[in-house]
Amino acid sequence: MFAGDGIASTFFCDARLFSFPAKPVTTAPNGAAMTRIVTALAEISQPYDALFCDLWGCVHNGVDPFPAAVAALRQFRKTGGKVVLVTNAPRPSAFVITALDRMGVPRDAWDIVVSSGDAAQQAMLAGAVGRRVWHLGPAKDDGFFTEIPPEWATAAPIERVALDDAEAIICTGPFEELTEVPEDYRARFLLAKTRGLPMLCANPDLIVDMGARRIYCAGALAALYEEMGGRVLYFGKPHPPIYDLAMRRLSALGASDESRVLAIGDGINTDIAGAAGEGIDALFITGGIDADQFGPDPANPDPVLLTGWLAAQGQSPQFASGFLR
Repeated sequence: MFAGDGIASTFFCDARLFSFPAKPVTTAPNGAAMTRIVTALAEISQPYDALFCDLWGCVHNGVDPFPAAVAALRQFRKTGGKVVLVTNAPRPSAFVITALDRMGVPRDAWDIVVSSGDAAQQAMLAGAVGRRVWHLGPAKDDGFFTEIPPEWATAAPIERVALDDAEAIICTGPFEELTEVPEDYRARFLLAKTRGLPMLCANPDLIVDMGARRIYCAGALAALYEEMGGRVLYFGKPHPPIYDLAMRRLSALGASDESRVLAIGDGINTDIAGAAGEGIDALFITGGIDADQFGPDPANPDPVLLTGWLAAQGQSPQFASGFLR
């Protein structure tokens, strides 16, 4: 469907043109698909050639890796499977890899990394929101603007300017992610909305847990801007551009059948909703961001609570597990 690793696909978030073979589905008495609770990835991995695995909340907590998750990914690769780490991090994947190395996530646990930052950066460089932009985000995300992929070396430059001079907003998160909340930006967003500035959101996640601390992500700021009437463009999960990019890069590794990809994640509105939209099977990690919804033992979700909660969310992932292990 898509040629090369270019930007064309990031501008079209319409229904997919792929078709998928039907799979047997177990249903509850009310007709809804049932989610099977499993204790280990190995129980269900045999039919899959590749994993689209989320990072934060599944493989690490922002500070330390989860040893059982690392072991599960290593074992999947030993059986010939490909592991694509698909993350809503707003930075290009090279910076994500550096962070994984620093954190101690071994490189033999994965094959490639695809980030929301990759997809969003391509859109920015292609001129999706213009060339003069106000960057809303911490200094650690400067690489989004300074590290230009070789294939975009000849593109017209992107100029970071003050909000008053900008034709768009590039949002990678709050300036001070440990202390600020979305409401801190309401006045600036009102000015931007009044001027009709579009926002390119480089990370659709709303919140994330950094160790024991919960912080706001770019998605929370974008949600406020939309609520105020602003226009937002998204490129990470659950939106198609990041999946298009992940599939193209996975195809380069020799695996191109989406029906043999399993998505893994703890974000019901990002990882799980995105997989459903792409026709990809999903393993929902219940011990992540919503762990308090499924009973007192994060490692073993209560089936009744899980079923009710998933129904309320309107999602039916094929599998669920307390942790990736």
